[in-house]
Amino acid sequence: MSSVKVAVRVRPFNSREIARECTCIISMDAEKQSTCIYHSGKDCERQQNGKPFAFDYSYWSHTSPVDPAFASQRQVYQDIGVEMLDHAFEGYNVCIFAYGQTGAGKSYTMMGRPEPGEEGIIPQLCSDMFSRIKATDVEDTVYTVEVSYMEIYCEQVRDLLNPKNKNSMRVREHPILGPYVEDLSKLVVTSYEDILQLMEEGNKARTVAATSMNETSSRSHAVFTILLTQQKHDQATDLKGEKVSKLSLVDLAGSERADSTKAQGVRLQEGAKINQSLTTLGLVISALAEAASSKDIIKKDKNTKGKSKADFIPYRDSVLTWLLRENLGGNSRTAMIAAISPADINYEETLGTLKYANRAKQIMCKAVVNEDPNARLIRELKEEVQRLRELLKAEGIEAQSHAGAGDPASAGRQRHRSVSAEDAIERLKESEKLIAELNETWEEKLRKTEEIRLQRENMLQEMGLAVKDDGITVGVFSPKKTPHLVNLNEDPGMSECLLYYIKRGVTKLGSGGTQDIQLSGQTILPEHCTLNNEKDEITLVPGVDANCYVNGKQITGPTKLRTGSRIIFGTNHVFRFTNPLQARSDLDFRSPLAGTPAGEKVDWSYAQTELLSKQGIDLKAEMAKGLQALEEKYRREKFESDRKMEIQKKDYEAKIEGLQKQIDAQSMMSSMYSSYMMSNSMMTPDRDFDDYVDPCLWSAREFQICRRAWDKWKGYQFTSLRDQLWGNMVFLKEANAISVELKKKVVFQYVLLSETLYSPLPPDFLATTRTGKGVVVKKRPRISVAVEVKDLKNCAIHYWSLEKFRQRLELMRQMYSNDAEISPSSPDITMESVGGSDPFYDRFPWFKLIGRAFVNLSSLLQPVSMSHKVPVVNELGEVRGHLRIFVQPATAKDDDIPDFIPGVRQSVRIRFSESDVVIERNLNGQKTALSNGTSVDLEEEVFDSGSSLSDLSSNGEVNHHPHLAVGKDFTMRVSVLQAYGISPEYSDVFCQFHFMHRCDESFSTESIKNAAEDGSGPLNFFHVQNISVTVTQAFVDYVTTKPLLFEVFGHCSEQTALHHGHPLSRGARPIPKRMLPPSTWISEPVQSARIGPLKIPSSNPVHCTYDLLVSFEIRELAPNGEYLPVVVDHADSLPCTGIFILHQGIQRRITITIAHESGVELGWKDVKELLVGHIRTTQEVTDEKGYDGSVFSLTLSPGQLVKKHDDDRTFYRFDASWDSSMHNSQLLNNISSYGERVYITATAYIQINNCSQPAVISKDLCLVIHGRDSKATTAGRSLKNIFSSVNTFKYSDTNRVTGVYDLILREAADTGAERRQRKVLDTSTAYVRGEENLQGWRPRSDSLIFEHQWTLEKLQRLHDVEDTRYRLALRNRQKNPTANMETDWQESNYVLKRKNSRAELTEREKNLLEKYVSLMRKHFPSKEPLMRRSSNDMSTPSSDESGGGDMSASMLSIASVLSSHSQPSIASSAGGMLSVSNKPTRSISAGNLASMAAAQTGFVPEIREIRINPIISKRNYMNFLEENTNGWVKRWVVVRRPYAYIYKHEKDPVERGIINLATSRVEYSEDQQAMLKVPNTFSVITPHRGFLMQTLSDQDVQEWLYAINPLLASQMQ
Repeated sequence: MSSVKVAVRVRPFNSREIARECTCIISMDAEKQSTCIYHSGKDCERQQNGKPFAFDYSYWSHTSPVDPAFASQRQVYQDIGVEMLDHAFEGYNVCIFAYGQTGAGKSYTMMGRPEPGEEGIIPQLCSDMFSRIKATDVEDTVYTVEVSYMEIYCEQVRDLLNPKNKNSMRVREHPILGPYVEDLSKLVVTSYEDILQLMEEGNKARTVAATSMNETSSRSHAVFTILLTQQKHDQATDLKGEKVSKLSLVDLAGSERADSTKAQGVRLQEGAKINQSLTTLGLVISALAEAASSKDIIKKDKNTKGKSKADFIPYRDSVLTWLLRENLGGNSRTAMIAAISPADINYEETLGTLKYANRAKQIMCKAVVNEDPNARLIRELKEEVQRLRELLKAEGIEAQSHAGAGDPASAGRQRHRSVSAEDAIERLKESEKLIAELNETWEEKLRKTEEIRLQRENMLQEMGLAVKDDGITVGVFSPKKTPHLVNLNEDPGMSECLLYYIKRGVTKLGSGGTQDIQLSGQTILPEHCTLNNEKDEITLVPGVDANCYVNGKQITGPTKLRTGSRIIFGTNHVFRFTNPLQARSDLDFRSPLAGTPAGEKVDWSYAQTELLSKQGIDLKAEMAKGLQALEEKYRREKFESDRKMEIQKKDYEAKIEGLQKQIDAQSMMSSMYSSYMMSNSMMTPDRDFDDYVDPCLWSAREFQICRRAWDKWKGYQFTSLRDQLWGNMVFLKEANAISVELKKKVVFQYVLLSETLYSPLPPDFLATTRTGKGVVVKKRPRISVAVEVKDLKNCAIHYWSLEKFRQRLELMRQMYSNDAEISPSSPDITMESVGGSDPFYDRFPWFKLIGRAFVNLSSLLQPVSMSHKVPVVNELGEVRGHLRIFVQPATAKDDDIPDFIPGVRQSVRIRFSESDVVIERNLNGQKTALSNGTSVDLEEEVFDSGSSLSDLSSNGEVNHHPHLAVGKDFTMRVSVLQAYGISPEYSDVFCQFHFMHRCDESFSTESIKNAAEDGSGPLNFFHVQNISVTVTQAFVDYVTTKPLLFEVFGHCSEQTALHHGHPLSRGARPIPKRMLPPSTWISEPVQSARIGPLKIPSSNPVHCTYDLLVSFEIRELAPNGEYLPVVVDHADSLPCTGIFILHQGIQRRITITIAHESGVELGWKDVKELLVGHIRTTQEVTDEKGYDGSVFSLTLSPGQLVKKHDDDRTFYRFDASWDSSMHNSQLLNNISSYGERVYITATAYIQINNCSQPAVISKDLCLVIHGRDSKATTAGRSLKNIFSSVNTFKYSDTNRVTGVYDLILREAADTGAERRQRKVLDTSTAYVRGEENLQGWRPRSDSLIFEHQWTLEKLQRLHDVEDTRYRLALRNRQKNPTANMETDWQESNYVLKRKNSRAELTEREKNLLEKYVSLMRKHFPSKEPLMRRSSNDMSTPSSDESGGGDMSASMLSIASVLSSHSQPSIASSAGGMLSVSNKPTRSISAGNLASMAAAQTGFVPEIREIRINPIISKRNYMNFLEENTNGWVKRWVVVRRPYAYIYKHEKDPVERGIINLATSRVEYSEDQQAMLKVPNTFSVITPHRGFLMQTLSDQDVQEWLYAINPLLASQMQ
């Protein structure tokens, strides 16, 4: 027994690994024959952290042959090949196979290259074998050599030496020979040249392809088998003995990964099959190694029967391992060569190869000498044949041949032949075939080999290929005598690859199967043409209707061909004709190509051009004509798109002008941000205004004014709402966690409830108070925080108060603890049996409220009959349907009831007392409703805004008709006709109505089945209700001010709710963007341990604001000793971004420059600290666990003010030394890998004059670290980055990253004010057991308040629309009392939608209309300016500017500035900015005194980074007026609201200046242009300077004005 010889060979770097700058991770010791692999190149150089392996041979082929340790091809053969060849001559079976990943050098080791010294093991072994045969000069020994070459492609075996065997060959197994390939050709060779020829032919037929890792990757396993037979004649005994050795030389395909090779489609399937077979090979090697080791350690017991699990070897799992079964652990001397890659990127694959090779060392083979195998095989085969014949005889098959045809017994035996007999017949045929092959003589084998060679040459000629006279080289060769056709293809690589011979006589060409030359295509006929070869002249005879072209001309008759003629068959097949004999006999032999200009190449393009030119087609003219047509089409489409764009632009401007009033109005939610909050003691909800009023001498009017102010401020409860939301979050989270663990299918969430017309509050939410007389009064809270309980099990929604929720939570906790104590063996025990009802569920009614509708009753005062179509609105403001209702005063007769009402008719009498309706009087003594709030008090407005002011006289008394005299009986008729648009999820629907203060006295219709599937069909109630009442003043007041309430109810089943989208499954309506606070992600600054956390009082008054443009530079030490800015890659083309290209191991400094407008309030004092930290690989990481390294405080240099001669802005600059190694971060210490980005946060704490605490400037910087000597100027390696940043390093002023910041100086508050500020108790972060099961659920917080206010606003708008529609319908009804009532609704809609009505208006209506129009045209600012005027501002009236009035009236124009007594100085900055400022003599003014007073108390600075708006409103070049020369400078301006960014030119990546458009004013007038005598100019004036700008064209003026201020652009004259 002998073990497998294992050798390891490492190759040099390939081009792919060199391009990726890989390092070597392999080291070898030639003396110890050991191989060691390391994790990285550094560890390899240091010889640390390696994994050693010991093999029989370790070949170091990584370097060049100059290296003494270099292992050449010859050395590998001397060590392995010579030994294996010796074993082969001794009579042993030999196997050599190479194993490794793709591109590791297996094929090079086994096959090599056809160059001296580069031959592989197989060529050298074959050459040495025949050299030994020739050197053996023994007469009694005869050597014969046979070879076979096959490949295993996708688990299918192919013969590489026989072209007939194209299909997959079967792998059979013989009990004596073992696995073999059926019909595999074995060719006899007599010399090394024969083997080399067959090897080259087989390699050409082998399947190879290109992948990302190897250009010539082997896609199959190749097995080259040599059968060496030694026949010796014994003179003494006159017997002949044979030794047969089988040499299996295997070149395996490499293992590969799909992500590394980028394989797709067929290549991916090939890689999968290769990996499958190699995995099976690894399993076989592992199983054989385990079997060998187990036999060495543990001896099996003699009594053990059968085989253990470890003895099973999975040979049959793959064709490769099945064929190599004898070579792996069988009768063979085996050697394995493991080819590995030295690159660090292939660490995993190299380590896997070494592990497989290490396991292969343990395999033990039982090799024996194969003495006289033929004789033994013939004898064993004859015995097997005899045994099979006996088996067949026993089955009665032998008697069949002698029995007659009519013998019924033989026929029966033939029909009932057993399966074993058929198997025996098959095996008998196989054995007889093997005996015939073994008994073949040497001459017969030579004859068969010659026949196969002739067949191969004939098949190559049929395919258009030829073999040279030497019989070795295969390819397309031009014969010397035979005329032929050579193909021309559009792809130059496919041209001249097919050659068709023209034989003597007639050569037929077509698509039929009997043609000599077969072509395919729709234009090729079955018998297309013939080629006649007579007397060395070729004549082309086209067939009928056959398209044949010679030199571009179509032929219809016989045509003689000349050498070089271009022939086109059909439309796609192009050939060149060549006749060697004609070329030599022709006189013009120097120009063999007929009709071809000298020096021009004849290819496919030339033939096509020739064809088109002969047919009269000019390609250039056709292309020019087509291009002209495309250009004309483009001009038409562009003109049409510009026209539509202009129309759309005008429409948008008209819409913006119409919505200007709404945008400028104060938002309803502005009260949320009010800083004036009442203390807790003054906001007690249980106390009223009367409890605080001391006895005083107030008049009634003063008392009523104070009472209204008290009610208004008491209504501001947003702070208390936030306290309740944030304070109860932990309980809400706990309830949901318990619900999930107990599987209750109940979800708890916050909701805000308000008492409105459309959303009544449940009784639980009405607070009860007891008066002094013992009367219990329920007060409505304005907004209540409730818990929405979604019962998913019963498809119901409940609302619990916080008190009820707390009580239920206690029961839930008890239920949870009881559930934990209950044994699992008692599943029937529930909470109902332990402690009562389930706290998670409430009883839900059968009918659910769909929505509410309201009908005003003021039409009864006239009296007129009214037809109403009112919307049914739910609590979310969604219209769920419509109701059609008639309201009319009833007479004694029923004739007024329409005939089409066949439903129920009821009558009832009610009473109205004076306490039912309370009507207050306003300050002027007139009757008003109970509403006393502003637009924020939406619920009160909805209640009482229905009063009709037109019904009140000047003295406050109601103008009604005599039919409503007090004490008189009056009957009103309410007819509920139909309901439209009710969702089909509600199966049974009914409607009830009542007066608003008499909820217990309702009138209901009958329940109607909702049969419509889409909800479009009407529900016919047809309910008539006559209501009689004795007229009282309370009834008259109610009819005047209050509506009649209608409620629609329906039954909703669980199935219909889930099918039609119940509110449980519907999401909430998205809140408008204008209702949401700004939400931009800003990185958190690095906290300073020395300074500590800073407090920014957001409610303190703002003193002034400044816009800062901060630039960040990282400088590295250059060879000349200077610190130069590193290159910044601005390839992202986004403002205020860039990637710093750093070099490893170089000293650095960080330089920060702050630029802003000059001002007295802002002065930089000192830099306290500069911190660098938050090192990470992603930009948005807020978790401290994601940071790498520590925070490091840099060594600062003193800051200084920098003066620039061409810029009057203030520049403050400071720098600090930065040693990145102090962070102890791997991201900063190592070179960045490909595509990796490193983000750091730099935070500076700067002290400002007159400020109580330092200001904080923080910026995220992106870095890429290259090698010390790297010349890279971009972060990436793409061509775009390379070409886009070629000149970046040349200009040092672009090697920086800027940032825009907003500096706010707030007045410092006194100690008492800070102490009185409210703090919200946040319980959302408290951990609750089981909260990890909530799957992302979070309680609602402040956004719920915004959503609720939007719902209230929507309800108010719905009510206003319906009230307006009712008033219009009532007015139309008054003008035409005899009109049909059914047309009232359509006429009211028509009046509401009519735009250009010429109706006659009264004088009062005309005055009101003129006031409305003037208010709509007047401009109101959306907010007051946050900045105060300082003493050095322009001399404009501060009162006008601060008031935010008309721009033209409050803003000093450029013309007035230029004509002022004190001449202004016009300063131009680097960005071309115009500074207009007056510089009078310094004096103490009111502004200075205010600044001095504020300076004494101190300011609190706040700096916020401004995120850049990705939307570009306008960008183009503009001219800016310079300072001294009165000339214009051209600058590139980009408007990203609310800022305008100024650059030097279009390609400038760094911002040079900014203009805050939010605090700027625009002036544009014809007087200004006439005074300046410069067209297309306008001015933009900021609080600190002015800019005089000129556009490049007239059209750009309006576009720039619209981009700078869209709301004011339409008002510019």
